[in-house]
Amino acid sequence: MGFEIIKESYAGSIKEIAIGAGDNAISVGGASCYPFYQFEGDMPHKPKIAMEVWDMAPEDWPEACLAPFKDVVGDPAAWAKLCVESFGAELIVLQLKSIDPNDKDASPEEAAATVKKVASAIDVPLIVWGCSNPGKDEEVLKAVSEECQEFQLTLGPVEDANHKGIGASAMGYGHALISSSPIDVNLAKQVNILLENLGMPMDRVIVDPTTGGLGYGMEYSYSVMERLRMAAMQQGDDKLQFPIINNLGNEIWKCKEAKQSVEEAPILGDPEKRGILMEAVCAVSYLVAGGDILIMRHPESVRLVRSFIDLMIEGGMATDVAAITKQLDDVNVDFASLAPAPDTAIAEEKKAAPQPAKKEAPKAAAAAPAAPAAPKAEAKPAPAPTTPEPAKAEEPKVDPEAQAKAEAEAKAKAEAEAKAKAEADAKAKAEAEAKAKADAEAKAKAEAEAKKQAEIDAKAKREEAEEAIRAERAQARAEMAKTRGTQPEALKTLTAAAEQKSQLDKLIDRLNMIHRRVA
Repeated sequence: MGFEIIKESYAGSIKEIAIGAGDNAISVGGASCYPFYQFEGDMPHKPKIAMEVWDMAPEDWPEACLAPFKDVVGDPAAWAKLCVESFGAELIVLQLKSIDPNDKDASPEEAAATVKKVASAIDVPLIVWGCSNPGKDEEVLKAVSEECQEFQLTLGPVEDANHKGIGASAMGYGHALISSSPIDVNLAKQVNILLENLGMPMDRVIVDPTTGGLGYGMEYSYSVMERLRMAAMQQGDDKLQFPIINNLGNEIWKCKEAKQSVEEAPILGDPEKRGILMEAVCAVSYLVAGGDILIMRHPESVRLVRSFIDLMIEGGMATDVAAITKQLDDVNVDFASLAPAPDTAIAEEKKAAPQPAKKEAPKAAAAAPAAPAAPKAEAKPAPAPTTPEPAKAEEPKVDPEAQAKAEAEAKAKAEAEAKAKAEADAKAKAEAEAKAKADAEAKAKAEAEAKKQAEIDAKAKREEAEEAIRAERAQARAEMAKTRGTQPEALKTLTAAAEQKSQLDKLIDRLNMIHRRVA
């Protein structure tokens, strides 16, 4: 009997979304199984890798990340063209960093001109990413949508605060949208519902669950993506059956560890390889969580992750993947010099060695001037025979050179131990300070996220309470209307009409009255 794999059955599947227009369009999604579970369903489209381009020259990128683009960072169109032609980018994401009100605060017209220039220079779909300021993003993306209506762009991030303006503009000019929410399943579903109620075609929507960097919230984002995919596949929730996009390159390369030089963090190794591997590891993690589009930065990271996708879909040997190609000079770290001095002394020697060294030191110091004084005392031989007992006490000083050598070795050993202890204390202090700083940064970030989440929860709670009040009032109005319809009118004194109608006339009048009510 052959081995048979137990397969899960799914209640739903991921929508297939087309990005771009014409021959350059790319389809994502369409999976009927969990990521890479091809023994249970189909993955008609491989996950896509998009490379990011900034609309301004970066000021805080590490050298390792800036090296591949150093000649084109001042020209977004040339930068995007380099990513497509030299690095095989399947999509381009234009990050509108210059529009941030807290930075350069570029105008919507300037941003739209840059987007149009980049879109005209490439033959792959273009995604336009705002600065995550809802008000400024709405103002800029509306202008971009109108100015670039001949290109089928993908605009984002779209939040509940600006979905009406950006959504209406996207519907009017035929663009797709990126629905963004702050790492929460219910909020992700809520934004999709708002866009659907607005009238946005849901076959032009991609979900951004908010992406955390490696060690800076990746685990939280990963778990939320898993829950999104489980709700879509197993529970059949059609409000969450959308492809997922992860803006991870921007998060990875702003981490402290990706920016530290070899002098600042020698034990972390080569800074260039470190950043590349951080981005690749984070990308692979999001792929297995359900990511359909990865926004990445370094070409070597892109190559490694693309190799992983091909291996998972088509099979092969990971050993065939080429090693990382460096563009910067090699870094040699002397790890032996950073390690503490080895302590090879036996425990008994540690206890015994310091005591004789301390007790014999004064005697040796006293014996040192006594040795040269012996020749001067040759004229007085009398004290030598009269003091035989002190002569016996001087027996340990028979070999002064051996004693001096032992004392020098003990002193050198004590100095080495003191030096090793001082270095260990300094290293421990530096590590404690680094840990305290990292803990403070993590605490500040956690507090900021908690505050943001609290605001979101408060808003959701307020909206829920308002909705409950509306429902309660609607029910009250319905009951009141029902009561009014069934309440008997006040009794009136009835008198016979002067002219009595026949039974046939009365029947006709009733039929007319019924027809008027129905009409």
